[in-house]
Amino acid sequence: MKSVKIEGKKRSELGKKATRQIRSEGNVPAVIYGGKETIHFSAPAMALRTLVYTPEFQLAEISVDGRNYNAIMKDLQFDVVTDELSHVDFLELVEGNKVNATLPIKFNGQAQGVKDGGRLVLKMKSLNVRTYPKYLTEHINVDITNLELHGNIRVEDVKADNIEILNSPRVPVASVVTTRALKQEEAATAAPAAGAAPAAAAPAAAAKPAAKPAEKKK
Repeated sequence: MKSVKIEGKKRSELGKKATRQIRSEGNVPAVIYGGKETIHFSAPAMALRTLVYTPEFQLAEISVDGRNYNAIMKDLQFDVVTDELSHVDFLELVEGNKVNATLPIKFNGQAQGVKDGGRLVLKMKSLNVRTYPKYLTEHINVDITNLELHGNIRVEDVKADNIEILNSPRVPVASVVTTRALKQEEAATAAPAAGAAPAAAAPAAAAKPAAKPAEKKK
């Protein structure tokens, strides 16, 4: 799995003044928790970019004052005015302790429903999972080859070894819907059959006996 190395410096002060000073120097305040101790540190904003601004799931190899930590990113905060990264939370990976993570979905194959004229709709890009650190992976594979027209692949259909998926089982992950062109084609095919019904009913109407003329009074 891909990982990003980050060189950090332990923070000695945690107040607002110290935090502003850190940001003014081009660094970002951060914290590592989940292990034996909580580590407050700062790291260059540029060093965090490849970890933050990507849809990929990556590990963080963080070095703080000579000590190394394996972690995953858990939370981000951005400045409401400048939209710059203002804080990062990391969860330390400890073997034997399960972690919750969000893993991207990788869709494989070409759906049968697309070959039949439908359109593939991807309804989820990632899944929330729970597993041990050693089973974390860059993505979860979902095979859509047998997905037919009007069909769905739901969370309950996704299988990943040694990984518990936390999303609601019935939520659709991907589906194939009817395109406008296919709807028009189906409507054109159905129109002649619908038009033939009145013609078939016409002879029955003609078979109705004529009313007898009224007799004249003598």
